[in-house]
Amino acid sequence: QGQLTESGGGLVQPGGSLTLSCVASGFNLYDYYIGWFRQVPGKEREGVCSISWSGGTTMYADSVKGRFTVSKDNAKNTVYLQMNSLKPEDSGNYYCAGRLHGLSYGADWRDGAEYYEWGQGTQVTVSS
Repeated sequence: QGQLTESGGGLVQPGGSLTLSCVASGFNLYDYYIGWFRQVPGKEREGVCSISWSGGTTMYADSVKGRFTVSKDNAKNTVYLQMNSLKPEDSGNYYCAGRLHGLSYGADWRDGAEYYEWGQGTQVTVSS
C-alpha cells in the first residue's frame, strides 16, 4: 500500500517563504500526476497547483501564479512546492494528491476526484 507524506509546513510571516515536500512511499512517483490542494475549515478544498508525471507540465491557480513553484525530484521520489511572498490568505492545510499517469480526458486538474492517493496534510499559517 503506497502513501504520500507531506512536510514543511509551519508558521511564517507575510512576505515569507516555505517549501513543502511530498514524499511517496510504496510506489514510483515518476509515474504519477501530482496535485497540491489546500483547505481552510469551513471552506471548500482549493486546487493550488499540479505537475505532470514527466514534470513537463505544471498548472497553477491564479491566486498563486508567480509566487508558487511546483517541481519533482524523481530520484528522491519527492514533489516540492516552493511558496514565496506568502499572504495570510495562503494559510490552510496543504495536501498532495496523486493519480497514476495522467488525468482523465478533459478533466480539470483542480478536481479532487481525479486523484486517488492523498497525504495527511501539513499546516501552513501565514500571520504576523
